[in-house]
Amino acid sequence: MAKGIELRRHTEADGDVLTSNGIRAAVDIGSRLDGDYALFVSSGAQRATQTLACFLAGLGRRFDHGATVDPVFRSEMEARWFEAAKRGGGGGLESFRAVDPELVEEEARRFGEGLRKVFDSLPESGRALIVGHSPMHEVAVYGLTGKIVPPIAKGAGVLVVASEEGFSVELLST
Repeated sequence: MAKGIELRRHTEADGDVLTSNGIRAAVDIGSRLDGDYALFVSSGAQRATQTLACFLAGLGRRFDHGATVDPVFRSEMEARWFEAAKRGGGGGLESFRAVDPELVEEEARRFGEGLRKVFDSLPESGRALIVGHSPMHEVAVYGLTGKIVPPIAKGAGVLVVASEEGFSVELLST
């Protein structure tokens, strides 16, 4: 049986707080989410936790297990990521790897291990929803699967599925 982790980026924010458009978008996205989630996780940033709360409001269902905060899904090297983005012209992981390969590899190990722990905690056929940031989600997918996904738009995401055949990755729109 397969397990899945849906990694979604927070919606539009002003600093660390969702804008009114970000709130509306997150509730709307939540109303269209498809999954009986066994676990909800926020990176701990207010904008991620607020997005997760809005997703849950949009789902309109009760989940007795609540949500957790796991700072493993938030980089401790944010300033270095911003500098790498500036030097590399933004873009995806390839541009970050070109200007700071050590950053990408170090964070890939850390975030990939975080994803592995979530997979290990899920029941058979379980699914988790993690709300966090770009490029952290992209580097987590890379660290776990070796696959590079394009930059994730606000509110969009990726679904990583673990099965007996290995990992597969599917891009998710808003």
